[in-house]
Amino acid sequence: MTNKEIKIAWREYYGLDELDVQDRELAQAAIDATALSYAPYSGFNVGAAVLFEDGEIVKGANQENAAYPSGLCAERTALFYASASRPDKAMTAIAIAAGQNGKICDMPATPCGACRQVMAQYQTKSGRPMKVILVGEKLIWSFDKVDDLLPLIFDSI
Repeated sequence: MTNKEIKIAWREYYGLDELDVQDRELAQAAIDATALSYAPYSGFNVGAAVLFEDGEIVKGANQENAAYPSGLCAERTALFYASASRPDKAMTAIAIAAGQNGKICDMPATPCGACRQVMAQYQTKSGRPMKVILVGEKLIWSFDKVDDLLPLIFDSI
């Protein structure tokens, strides 16, 4: 038997002004995307922004549906749109922000397991790490790669 251990590292920032220009633009795009959310049931508005290798950004927002669970998370909305509209471009980063009543949550909202797996799939497709930025009003977490949020990514097929 061998004991193994997984360690992750991330950076904490205390406001958008601490981020570099590209990360700040991506984080702001995720914040802006929260306004595109359709969340009449939960009132929890989530926005996501995906950065391509050429600097282009696309946005998505959570979309709820009365026939739960027919809605879709912001992360997957953005990632699926990015892949469908630009299938040959590598995605290099994603930023996620959440809020309620027009105010961004103080702490970052973390993606669900399904969204983490989808992020992992597109990271694998691009052949390079995909940065993940989780945006809160008072705290921002930045991870260098999806693996830091989803160790032991499912990639067995």
